[in-house]
Amino acid sequence: MSAPTPPPTSLLAPDEPGPVRVLNPGAPSPFLLVCDHAANFIPRSLARLGLTDAELARHIAWDIGAAEVTARLAERLEATAVLSHFSRLIVDPNRDPADPSSMPQVSDAVPVPANRGLTPAAREDRLATFFRPYHEVLTGELARRAAAGRVTPLISVHSFTPVMAGFVRPWEIGILWNQDGRIAVPMMQALAAEGVPVGDNEPYSGRDHHGYTTHTHADAAGLPNVLIEIRQDLIDTHKGAVKWADILAPILAARLADEGLLKRWEG
Repeated sequence: MSAPTPPPTSLLAPDEPGPVRVLNPGAPSPFLLVCDHAANFIPRSLARLGLTDAELARHIAWDIGAAEVTARLAERLEATAVLSHFSRLIVDPNRDPADPSSMPQVSDAVPVPANRGLTPAAREDRLATFFRPYHEVLTGELARRAAAGRVTPLISVHSFTPVMAGFVRPWEIGILWNQDGRIAVPMMQALAAEGVPVGDNEPYSGRDHHGYTTHTHADAAGLPNVLIEIRQDLIDTHKGAVKWADILAPILAARLADEGLLKRWEG
């Protein structure tokens, strides 16, 4: 794992980690893995956003288990991975900054005191410290590959809660995609063949605001992509994360046999 990037603004103290971590830089795989909600870190300057440790350990602050699955997939696929190192409650890197859920005042019925009444200057500090540096790393990595004539399949890893608003979600994994199904459709077929309950654009949809990162960095450039959502109770332990990386790695690797995958999507 590379060292986190240096703190870019006063929101981060010199001894605090930067907003991005990169695993396996320069790895040979054409895949680029991303984990938007990898950490629940809050810098001291933001005083835990007014939340308790127990609240920050919940899914509202990060995608439980997603970081370890991403790291294990990076190992198995010999791929580079880019992970955030800040809580989604500070600013959600997978939301358009104009979206009210970007810096939520309430998340899953939990009030976030420090997100109330944010001034434009305070919002800008968060974007400059966390959101933009994260996306600039992704932009830079994809630009380097494009300059070398490489088409990069983007794999975004997330996790979801077993129950939301009283609804027991029946899926073990969700495959989110927009128009380009080159990765998503064969993945769903392979998972279903193994008896895995899989959601097609469930429990969220890749065709709405839940895919800002894939929309911005992949869809807009015609790059093959998929957003993978794994149920949190299946990956909230080391054993579970390893198991799901072992399930997903060969399914993803098999997609590289498709000659059409490493071409830009033209609709």
